[in-house]
Amino acid sequence: MVGSRKEKQKPFALRLKFQISMTHSLKHSVDLEGSYNNRPSKLSKIEHPSHIEEEEEEEEEMNQNPKNGIQRYLFAIEYIGTRFSGSQKQLTCRTVVGALEEAFAKFVGQPVSVSCSSRTDAGVHALSNVCHVDIQRTSKRKPGEVLPPHEPAVVGRAVNHFLQKHDSDLTIIDVRRVPSDFHARFKAQERTYFYRLLSGPEPLSTFEKDRAWHVCEDLNVPAMQEACRVLVGCHDFSSFRAAGCQAKSPIRTLDELSVTEVIESPYFPSVMDRERHNKVSSDLRGYPSNSETDISPSSSPCIDKVTTSSEDVGFGKRRRHRCLVVTARARSFLYHQVRLLVGVLKAVGSGNLTIPDVERILNAKNVTSASPMAPACGLYLGEVKYDLPTT
Repeated sequence: MVGSRKEKQKPFALRLKFQISMTHSLKHSVDLEGSYNNRPSKLSKIEHPSHIEEEEEEEEEMNQNPKNGIQRYLFAIEYIGTRFSGSQKQLTCRTVVGALEEAFAKFVGQPVSVSCSSRTDAGVHALSNVCHVDIQRTSKRKPGEVLPPHEPAVVGRAVNHFLQKHDSDLTIIDVRRVPSDFHARFKAQERTYFYRLLSGPEPLSTFEKDRAWHVCEDLNVPAMQEACRVLVGCHDFSSFRAAGCQAKSPIRTLDELSVTEVIESPYFPSVMDRERHNKVSSDLRGYPSNSETDISPSSSPCIDKVTTSSEDVGFGKRRRHRCLVVTARARSFLYHQVRLLVGVLKAVGSGNLTIPDVERILNAKNVTSASPMAPACGLYLGEVKYDLPTT
């Protein structure tokens, strides 16, 4: 009987040895997959949570452990909008939020909800859009055991690791911890959009495809700047509000609307650049100006002379376009407001509208009075500003 019992135990021992061997092999394979950018990665050390509490947390201090281990992260992203059907999540289309939620789910091991500060349409790009997400880190080996939150840098590297497998046109560029009541959309204090126009008869460069609005006419920049002065400030922007806008009021304060000529490259003028342009412009005109829309493109030291189609630049060299950047800055915008504003500015630059026409369109308070809307391909969400809590 004793010998018979030992014979029955032997297969179990063999099975146990096999399971231990397989567990060790699996752990080794996970460590290998966690490598990122040829550097030792923390991905293999990240424990996947089993569940996330859905109850609202009370406000926590930044230096304290979050309630139930749920940590809110604020993160900035950049993306090329050409292959996205906008930022807002949709069931049947590829969107920015949808791609982010998929990558985060792979990181934390369960579904998460990503909230975005600013919605962008299909084809619109972002130099820096901002989102937030709640993550609870629990132990994989001891289900239910809550672990300290991940470091922000680990979150960024891990999610980018999963994003780059399928979404090379979307990247997280910054991450930080914030209190549980910090909302990416409602805490935003200011948003800045850029719009790129390339003016000139030459064919659009392959590298600029879906990155700018190509306008064949030679645009009158001083006239466009004068139109900016009509539109900047607090107004009823019903004429620049597309159908389907869900905002309760059409009243918005446009803190800046300016046109700057820059070198033809994916470059956008910073606040310092625009102020320098304004100062040079005011000095040349002989009178002071506080308006950020007083920009003289001819005074810019960073603009090279544009070679026209009538000049010989030599075989194989591309003739350049004039590159104009429209900057629009406000706390919030109406649906399609920036693209409608750019459409009017372009019409002024090409001579189809005058400054009195711009005043008439603004006072009409009807979107049918405005010029055709600028295409999405030239629009970039440039920056979302916050009063961030100190760590």
